[in-house]
Amino acid sequence: MNITHPESLIFWSIIVFIILFVLLRKYAWKPILGAVTSREESINKALASAEDARKELQNLQADNEKLLQEARAERDTMIKEAREIKDKMISEAKEEAQAQADKVIKQAQQTIESEKQAAVAELKNQVASLSVEIAEKVVKSELSSKDKQLKLVDDMLNEVTLN
Repeated sequence: MNITHPESLIFWSIIVFIILFVLLRKYAWKPILGAVTSREESINKALASAEDARKELQNLQADNEKLLQEARAERDTMIKEAREIKDKMISEAKEEAQAQADKVIKQAQQTIESEKQAAVAELKNQVASLSVEIAEKVVKSELSSKDKQLKLVDDMLNEVTLN
């Protein structure tokens, strides 16, 4: 057998190939297919885990959005309540200030009225005193001489009889 002939080379190549194929099939094919199958299973598990994680993330995002909306609503409610309390406090403070102002004004008016009455009374007393002093001086000057006294009596008698 001459290996240099092309037919014998083909024959031996086929024989070597068949032996190699049988050996590979018996010893290598199953482990290679097993490795590929296990790798495929691990990839499928990883894909399933990734899908589960994606769904979990979507659920968390939805929950976060819901919590965020609830927090915003609660914040808005708190702000509204705070504004109402502020407005109520301002209103109460204004009412109290108005009541105090009214009380002060009323007291001032009463004080002014009492001082006005005291001033009027004082003025009347002064006018009466001045009137008495003036009348005294007039009467003294009128009655200083006898002629004036007689004339005053005559004038008074004439007035009395005329009325």
